Amino acid sequence: MALLDGAALFLDFDGTLIELAETPDSITVSADLPRLLERLRDQLHGRLALVSGRALSDLDRYLSISGIPFSGSHGLELRLGDGTLVPLHAPRGLDEVRERVRRFAADRGGLLVEDKPAGVALHFRLSPDAANSAIDFMERLARESDLVVQHGNMVAELRPAGADKGDAVRALMTEEPFKGARPVFVGDDLTDEHAFAAVADMGGAGVLVGPLRETAALYRLPSVAGVAEWLTECA
Repeated sequence: MALLDGAALFLDFDGTLIELAETPDSITVSADLPRLLERLRDQLHGRLALVSGRALSDLDRYLSISGIPFSGSHGLELRLGDGTLVPLHAPRGLDEVRERVRRFAADRGGLLVEDKPAGVALHFRLSPDAANSAIDFMERLARESDLVVQHGNMVAELRPAGADKGDAVRALMTEEPFKGARPVFVGDDLTDEHAFAAVADMGGAGVLVGPLRETAALYRLPSVAGVAEWLTECA
């Protein structure tokens, strides 16, 4: 609990607040989660935000909470606590890229394509044997389309360069009521390492969720259940 004294708290969603599932649409969100987040928001005097790889529209399907900033698409989307949206511009040629990814997935079983506002993700959790070929395809397509590959937990995503979860945290830390607080980021995935590094640069700390691995985070919680227990105690 002492870690959050005077802190600004940034939370990942999948694998941190909710258990990972075989597909993005098959997750289960606890009915208690919105109230817990509201209590944390009040306890931290508004210094709470969610920073996710999901699109904002997707997050809104599962969480309807006012007064909490949401960042989606790995930092490419940002909505402030008052509802103000930071403009997002999709890269040129994205429709063609999405179509090529869909064709690739259609020729192989178990691959799932997820459209993002400024990119496209290819999930291979249901077909782990296809991981290498899927990653190779996405990396080749990235080189051809001037996009970058964001690697995650059993997923590869094509997206524009120049924004990540760390950038979302940095942007929010320039806004009230986050300004001047010590940032703490809680996340589980490789995509959260940008945020761990960002909060460390600002004198804060990262909290890794899950098994031990090489990380920029200073602390660790063992599981999603461990996160829920810790946050409940803090709230």
